[in-house]
Amino acid sequence: MARCGLLVMMLALFYPLAQAEEAATMPSVIHLASEDWEDYTAADGHGLGWDVLRKVFEPAGVKLDIRTEPYLRSIGLAQRGEIDACVGSYKDELEDLLYPHWNFDTDHIYALGLTSTPVPTPQTLGDYRLAWVRGYDYQKYLPNVVHYSEVLRRTGIVSMLTYRRVDFYIDALTEVDFVLSRAKDPSQFRRTHVAELPLYLCFAKTDQARALMALFDQRMEHLVKSGELKPIFERWRQPYPFNAH
Repeated sequence: MARCGLLVMMLALFYPLAQAEEAATMPSVIHLASEDWEDYTAADGHGLGWDVLRKVFEPAGVKLDIRTEPYLRSIGLAQRGEIDACVGSYKDELEDLLYPHWNFDTDHIYALGLTSTPVPTPQTLGDYRLAWVRGYDYQKYLPNVVHYSEVLRRTGIVSMLTYRRVDFYIDALTEVDFVLSRAKDPSQFRRTHVAELPLYLCFAKTDQARALMALFDQRMEHLVKSGELKPIFERWRQPYPFNAH
């Protein structure tokens, strides 16, 4: 019994020290890279995505250090360990990066096409010529996709659709709306919902990034259960992606 008492006393002594050491090793900053998605991860720091990630990390004492880069460059920075994570990846998109258990949002994927083109469904997308931004790899997540092309930028999409070089442009709803806003006559075009894809941070394979990923999952578990993220999505007038939980 004396041994048991001694063991309990030793655990009581060293457990707070272990907790303090863990807190000391947690980085005070997370370095993130993302595309400049307006009202989501804008270069000036405003947007739904940044607000969610601030809510995840800052109450735990970790500040966001954000940089704006094209999506493929963001991935490369994470692969080389120059940042802790890139923003807006799909689950297990890349083998050499780490994915947490929790997503932080969901992409609402739409097909943009002319109103004269038949309404597509996920099952019939493979019958059409599709286009999306290079690096998004929607062929991995949409069924039956056969004919597709990748573009470097969104500025030429309206022309491609108007002159029927492609049948549909595939992207998240906010980006589809951005493209549509550039059309001279938006009434010529129609948006069609085709998929819901959870969005993740993809973490570098470094000790610091692993610690931050563990914190991310811990905080997301708490925030989803408590409902604390709901006001952020309501403020940005976006659907709340965690109702199933």
